Amino acid sequence: MADLKVNFAGVEFKNPVIPASGAYGYGREYEDLYPVSLLGGISVKGTTLNKKDGNPPPRIAETYAGMLNSVGLQNGGVKKFLNTELPYLKTKDIVVISNIAGATVEECRELAALIDNSDADMIELNISCPNVKQGGAAFGTKCDSAAAITRAVRSATTKPLMVKLSPNVTSIVDIAKAVEAEGADAVSLINTLLGMRIDIKTKRPILKNNVGGLSGPAVFPVAVRMVWQVANAVSIPVCGMGGISCAEDAIEMMMAGAQTIQLGAAIFNNPYAPVEIIEGMNKWCDENGVRSITEIIGAVKPW
Repeated sequence: MADLKVNFAGVEFKNPVIPASGAYGYGREYEDLYPVSLLGGISVKGTTLNKKDGNPPPRIAETYAGMLNSVGLQNGGVKKFLNTELPYLKTKDIVVISNIAGATVEECRELAALIDNSDADMIELNISCPNVKQGGAAFGTKCDSAAAITRAVRSATTKPLMVKLSPNVTSIVDIAKAVEAEGADAVSLINTLLGMRIDIKTKRPILKNNVGGLSGPAVFPVAVRMVWQVANAVSIPVCGMGGISCAEDAIEMMMAGAQTIQLGAAIFNNPYAPVEIIEGMNKWCDENGVRSITEIIGAVKPW
């Protein structure tokens, strides 16, 4: 068996496989299928200061080789996370990554301060949220706003800080450099690509929110390209995500430069995907003479 352990932003993971925020809840439902402790970590459902009911349905739509979602950060709020979900997860021997989201810089700073006093292992800052004070544009679409929110959150916590980057930008490399300069310990990418589907019978968008985030195998080549570009432009570690569906995808993403990987849409199609990918990575390493998974990080050889 290969050694799948990785050190990511100073945090030890037993393996690099992490269910992505919003795709796995808090792991409770999956305990009936397999021990959550088999996973390297979990990025929990996006947490806001107060309870959110999310967007009205329909908020999920299937697409070719993927899905659109506009769930809208439905969650029970930070107090419920800290009092109920986090204590449960801390019994599972996995790295707990607290994904946070706010509508203002102040909200994100307050969230980070609350998480800082908890047993969460890392913070993942979602900068794809709309900044209500700046006309609704996402924090992560401009270098200055991405830098400002990272700086604010960094000032509120000493925990390892990972910033989740949006692909809906002109240059994701510039955004990655901006958050690195303001103290991010790692970056995760890519978040979903903005998409839309229309019901040709009703002439209305399928999603009540009109548009949503595209995930699944359709975005995988875009994600690999962006991870490769960012990994070669920053000094901090990269967590790769976007369309990973099998062990071979995970290995490809790590060869592009990711040190850890996250799974999202694949879990909706196959709830066993995380453990199957761990097993598949072990098998691939054994078959290819790889003794430690760290050997393949950034191993791609461009022409």
